[in-house]
Amino acid sequence: MRQNGAVIESANAVSPSTSVERRPISGRQVDLEHGAYTASIASVGASLRFLRHDGRDLVVPFDADEVRPAFRGAVLAPWPNRVVDGRYTFAGVDHRLALTEPARGHALHGLAAWAEWELIASSSSSATFRCIIEAQDGYPFRVQVSTTYTLDDDGLHTEVEAVNLGDVDAPYGTGPHPYLVAGDGHVDDWTLELPASQVLTVTPDRLIPVSLEPVDTADTEHFDFRSPRTIGDTFVDHAYTSLGRDADGRVSVRVTAPSGSGVVMHWGDGLPWVQVHTADQPVPELDRLGLAVEPMTCPPDAFSTGTDLVVLAPNTPHRVSWTIAAL
Repeated sequence: MRQNGAVIESANAVSPSTSVERRPISGRQVDLEHGAYTASIASVGASLRFLRHDGRDLVVPFDADEVRPAFRGAVLAPWPNRVVDGRYTFAGVDHRLALTEPARGHALHGLAAWAEWELIASSSSSATFRCIIEAQDGYPFRVQVSTTYTLDDDGLHTEVEAVNLGDVDAPYGTGPHPYLVAGDGHVDDWTLELPASQVLTVTPDRLIPVSLEPVDTADTEHFDFRSPRTIGDTFVDHAYTSLGRDADGRVSVRVTAPSGSGVVMHWGDGLPWVQVHTADQPVPELDRLGLAVEPMTCPPDAFSTGTDLVVLAPNTPHRVSWTIAAL
């Protein structure tokens, strides 16, 4: 500013000589290690950047100085998947979200995936990140989301906790977005075991939900992976439900390579849906590199339909968790 004819530098201005800490474009990096497992978490989106067992990738990785491709490893909140046309009604009030999937005209994967999450606790094998989703146009609710990653002998455990910081109920959903890697080759070469007996069919162009169908009809049998089988050239970008559980109430999805290596994803209560995507891309070097397996609290467009929508009461925590491990 100018005072008595002199230019006085504002206390808030940054001079050209001020040094700014350089950090990777994907955010602060937190590396974890336990036994044969290593992982790295990037603070933008609290994203799982890589997970390895004895040096073998269990998820499709990305570089620290790379804009995270295709939501790889991001935590999705306060909704996973799509809100069709970005429109929904909650508690009698109509809302309209920004269309973050412009090609299809939907609001995609929530509001936290591109936020900078704060690291609030860490050790050699565990890290907790926190993000506050501020009330805004389309989502006038204030929600705190915390994500804890922990490595142990059984793999990488992830827990997500949400707390509504406002004084009215808030709509909510969550889930992860890892692309699992079984071993050498691509999705076509791997075997999938997915204990789901219903699939949500969608329109081919905009992936708008149509109807929930059993996986064993003539029209849907290509979606049936209850018995392990090779994925081949099958295209999948669909949500499944009616999930089979073991005696401990746990769902397990397994992906294995011809060599016998593989990866498994487990989860328990609170995640009755799973989106599976064969990661089809128009660029050959990126096409079908991994299989997206995304356990979800609700299906696509739950903000509109209300199906399995979590309603967060003020100051009442909501928690879900999942695990990724080597086979």
